[in-house]
Amino acid sequence: MAIDEDALLAEQVAYYRARAPEYDRVYAEREDLRELLAVADELPITGDVLELACGTGQWTGALAARARSVTAVDASPEVLGIARARTASVNVRFDRADVFKWRPPRRFDTVFFAFWLSHVPPSRLGDFWDTVAAALTPNGKAVFVDEGPAAASREEVAAEVRRLDDGSQYRIVKVLHDPAALTGELAAFGWSADIRLREEFIVGIAEPRPVAVN
Repeated sequence: MAIDEDALLAEQVAYYRARAPEYDRVYAEREDLRELLAVADELPITGDVLELACGTGQWTGALAARARSVTAVDASPEVLGIARARTASVNVRFDRADVFKWRPPRRFDTVFFAFWLSHVPPSRLGDFWDTVAAALTPNGKAVFVDEGPAAASREEVAAEVRRLDDGSQYRIVKVLHDPAALTGELAAFGWSADIRLREEFIVGIAEPRPVAVN
């Protein structure tokens, strides 16, 4: 039975809205996630930064410390409220928008997203990377972090069921990527990428390939 992607993505947004008060617990419970936050200091995060799917702002402060400005986008007003309270930097702006429908109003030196790529359905992966390309300045870079490829699923759409403290259940998109396979997919979309495993996570840096002029 085919999955209704629009309904699944709407349910995914509903899940993260409902999960907002619980979201930060995973960072409190997992030392590997807290340690991963330090990777921002090793990555080419510079200039004006666009953060997609910023969530509760776990990464936003680290980006702000390295950037001239940060524009952080998320579809959930609940997580944005937490992110605003967490982030005291004056160079950060928060915008509510659905990443799948949103179009960048300007260009940025860096586009960053953490634990978001695995929530993009395979059928929309090309369009998503087109949006990222449209948001980048010439020579700009996309930088991303996500879960590693263990038990990776390459179904047309991978729906995973998540349960909240109140017992409510939601479906979300969950597609885990192998670094080599993702590098190949990005090459087909017109990107060059360096994607590496770091413990249980993938860390990637990608640039649109220059368009050849005859």
